[in-house]
Amino acid sequence: GKEIVKCVKKAYEESKKSNTTVVMLIPARTDTAYFHDYIYHKAKEIRFVKGRLKFGQSKNAAPFPSMVVVF
Repeated sequence: GKEIVKCVKKAYEESKKSNTTVVMLIPARTDTAYFHDYIYHKAKEIRFVKGRLKFGQSKNAAPFPSMVVVF
């Protein structure tokens, strides 16, 4: 919810500093305002992860698609 919005906004703002690269692995929520306000047409690169992520020995995958965003 609001935490992801704050994190994405902070990442975008920090990326404007000189010699700064910010990389985020976040849910691919392309229908949100924060995606259009801070990522789309502003990020240097967006990579959508094929399939759903699993971490460690987890039997269950994440219930959402993911993306890597580079500012």
